[in-house]
Amino acid sequence: MYHNTWSPQPDQTIQDFLQRVRQVAGLKKEDIFCNLRIPKQLQTVKEEINIIILTGHGVFCIDVKLWRGTVSAQKQYWHVQLKEEDQNFTNTSVEQMEDPLKAIMTKTANLCHYLKSCGVSVRQNLYFPTVVFLSPECELDEELRTRRELVSHCQIDAFLHSFRESYVAWISDALTPSWLSGHLSYKQMAWVREILRKVGTWDLVKLHCGEQLKGDYQGCQYIALNRQETDTLEFSHLRTLSADSLWALLGHAPQVTVKMYRRGVHGWLGKPVNASTTIPYNTQVIFRIHGEDAEAKIPANSIKSITLSI
Repeated sequence: MYHNTWSPQPDQTIQDFLQRVRQVAGLKKEDIFCNLRIPKQLQTVKEEINIIILTGHGVFCIDVKLWRGTVSAQKQYWHVQLKEEDQNFTNTSVEQMEDPLKAIMTKTANLCHYLKSCGVSVRQNLYFPTVVFLSPECELDEELRTRRELVSHCQIDAFLHSFRESYVAWISDALTPSWLSGHLSYKQMAWVREILRKVGTWDLVKLHCGEQLKGDYQGCQYIALNRQETDTLEFSHLRTLSADSLWALLGHAPQVTVKMYRRGVHGWLGKPVNASTTIPYNTQVIFRIHGEDAEAKIPANSIKSITLSI
């Protein structure tokens, strides 16, 4: 079990936790992967793992929950009971949730299968599925507190400190074959790191109103692109009423210019442009918003940019 005194505030987010991971765990940036979407076995569907941490001791697959209340495990689902007290009464609500431990264990097994399909075999006992409950207002019941895979808010710092490897352990790993040490070899870590770098996450649409949408870019009838070569689409157009009116008077429909920037390349003058095209302002961009069943059709003139995952 892990014990510590750090208590994040109720409004802490996953990004705050991620920053804490980098501060406390002493890990290299290239060994922390966020929001990777791992393919299910024998399916095209992908499931997201919030954080994957790669160390010599193994592959840690972490899902982060922002739940508040008392958490208990039932047969198929977990219950989160939250009491809200007022001066005159106490309101108790119970929410039924998917079993997060079963979910992260399934996603961890999918990751193991995926790495194996990519030619990298890591022993099953070197995968560590973990669920972190971030809120200090979340309390696990007595049965769940015995599970090492579950980390409550009061255990977070100790859990992160456990990633720190001593100098002796580092030297030992360097001099001892992995089949004797029981840890990942440096070569295995390099292989896993390279594969995880190529695993996609979510596409991100930024709207001119300031809203951001996470999901999957499905396409646009006027835009042809190669994801492996393009990582950003930038939409620009004249947004003043007078400019739009002038175009209309001249018999032209307003248009949007879309610039496509080359993936992973940065020069002195910024990212190089792969291609550029001009499309009608009311062109619909098809985007599947995360958590939605139906595809959204977003007018091109409301989009500021689209960032594409691999």
